[in-house]
Amino acid sequence: MDRMIPAWPFALALLIGMLVCLEIGRKLGIRWLTKDPKGTTSGLGVAEGAMFTLYGLLLAFTFSEANSRFDVRRELVAEEANAIGTAYLRLDLLPAKSQPAMREQFREYLDLRLEAYRKLPDIVAARAALSMAEKLQREIWAQAIVSSASPGGHPEAGKLLLPALNTMFDITTTRTMAARIHPALVIYALLFLLALLCSVLTGFEMADNKKRNWLYTVAFAVVTAASVFVILNIEYPRMGLIRIASYDDVLIEVRQSMQTPQ
Repeated sequence: MDRMIPAWPFALALLIGMLVCLEIGRKLGIRWLTKDPKGTTSGLGVAEGAMFTLYGLLLAFTFSEANSRFDVRRELVAEEANAIGTAYLRLDLLPAKSQPAMREQFREYLDLRLEAYRKLPDIVAARAALSMAEKLQREIWAQAIVSSASPGGHPEAGKLLLPALNTMFDITTTRTMAARIHPALVIYALLFLLALLCSVLTGFEMADNKKRNWLYTVAFAVVTAASVFVILNIEYPRMGLIRIASYDDVLIEVRQSMQTPQ
């Protein structure tokens, strides 16, 4: 949640850069062949193969890790929904007079949690909502301690409610950290630079052909840029085409259940 790399600008810049580098590589190859008409660019096949292998491994590793983090984030949404739902049900153990205020705090708390993630990619607004939710956590905790010790409630109210609240609060830190874990920026910089270098080498080797192969040239650039675009959408699932926000429905369902009179 600290930083985000926008998928569209990054992929578009990569696409344009690769097309330019393909043309640069081709012109360099033509110039080299002009100076040495008997020469050939086919000797670059080994270097090009090694470069493409390295880039392919880096691309596959980045995609795999992004998908793994995406799955973890989805699971954490379900875990938070379960934690909030469990803690909310255990409010029944408190004295009847303490329950309405606590339930209202829970509703407000869940509203703030949902709002924080809906605000993304506006990081400032999301942080403000998270800060308000953290403040409400302290209020809920303090009220739970007082209410669980008040007469009229279940004798084991404190032992059952407080651990549930602790779990409910802990998951927020886990989700926040999961949202902040991304590959180092140097990984994406390396992906970008290697793609450009591979494009130059490919264009250089294509200089043997007197006529440009536009299909190969454009397809190579588009497929590579599209792959990086998908990776970024998976890595930052609240600002692209792939949206984790749909998984917030389970939290919305918990919020709706809180409307039922207890």
